[in-house]
Amino acid sequence: MQKIYSSSKLCLLIVLSTLSLKAQFVINGEFRPRFEYRHGYQTMADSGASAGVFINQRTRLNIGYTFQKLKTYISIQDVRTWGSQSQQNTTDGLMSIHEAWAEYNFTKMFSVKAGRMEVVYDDQRMFGNSDWTQQGRSQDMLLLKFNDSTFTAHAGFAFNQDKDQSSTTLYSISSNYKALQYVWLNKKLKSLLASFIFVNVGMQSPITSYSLRCSQTFGTHLELKKGALALIAKGYYQMGNNSSMKKISAYLAGVEANYNLSSGLNFGAGLEMLSGQSQTDTASSYTDVAHNFTTLYGTGHKFNGYMDYFYAGSSSGTAGLQDIYFRVKFKKEKYFASIDPHIFLTASDILDKTAFASSGKYTAMSGMLGTELDFTIGYTLQKNVSLQAGYSQMFATSTMEAIKTGDKDALNNWAYLMLIIKPEFLKQ
Repeated sequence: MQKIYSSSKLCLLIVLSTLSLKAQFVINGEFRPRFEYRHGYQTMADSGASAGVFINQRTRLNIGYTFQKLKTYISIQDVRTWGSQSQQNTTDGLMSIHEAWAEYNFTKMFSVKAGRMEVVYDDQRMFGNSDWTQQGRSQDMLLLKFNDSTFTAHAGFAFNQDKDQSSTTLYSISSNYKALQYVWLNKKLKSLLASFIFVNVGMQSPITSYSLRCSQTFGTHLELKKGALALIAKGYYQMGNNSSMKKISAYLAGVEANYNLSSGLNFGAGLEMLSGQSQTDTASSYTDVAHNFTTLYGTGHKFNGYMDYFYAGSSSGTAGLQDIYFRVKFKKEKYFASIDPHIFLTASDILDKTAFASSGKYTAMSGMLGTELDFTIGYTLQKNVSLQAGYSQMFATSTMEAIKTGDKDALNNWAYLMLIIKPEFLKQ
């Protein structure tokens, strides 16, 4: 038996040695268990409600292979909550394919990539991998890529079906697009990095299987770096039709400044505004148009506070948002610590229903939604092994209650502790 094992091991080494002469072959993984305490996460806790406590985990096995002009990548993942399956499990597993794509370089500057892939651009506001969520985000896509030393152009195409079809093109997964096309352009100009994106999203019509209801989003993302100072500006406009066939006229605008000191201290401040639908403007010329901006397929947890009250898996109606935020972060060798305060305001008027009931007049509530404080710390134990923890608290207002559920006077807080292990099993 020992001889058989030794011979098998020798054969494997010979095969891998042969591969290493011709190709690059990498196998790595990720183990990411995370403990969470939730009492007012995504929305305010109800009065007297107890907190939610659980541990969930992401496990990934990644295989990458490169040979001459060809690149392939497969990422298999399992996402589960500890205890969701019995010890003697007889149910179907939770394993899935996160990524599975191949890319062929026809020239040094032009390649074609196809399959299931993460789509990430700029600061991940419009397209991101949503890495904070244990399941992440990936999309089935055909991608054309052009790249030289200072200019990059991508064109993406997708057409989705929920199963093999023989007599219809009806797409029944309502939360996803049926068709998508986009162009992303990026140019480096010394200290300036400028991007432009245009996205056409086609959603399944509820009336006919072959019809789409399309919206378009376009805009720019700019980054300027001068020594220790970094400036970011972005702006996007949205038009077309929503799922109710209302015309869309919405926007997102933001600015941010960051300053890095040699001591490892970073100071940042910014403002982001996403348009919303006023509840006090009753003119048909206004109500016949949808003014609330949709953030497409980005990484929501990265923006507007870590408690995910807005645009990250929780609904805040169509009020829009103004987010005034600050950041202080200290990073030194193996550890970091940061504090991020956010001041949230609506971007449109919220109807005061109490005043309306007594007077019949359309009166707006205060635009102040609340303040959130986010604390985060992290420590690297060794290469590929790190710990991260965070605590957040929301101080909400009556206006927040009006657009979300829960009790503003409850202790609305959230905390987590996460272990991140990224082993490298093989590299040839």
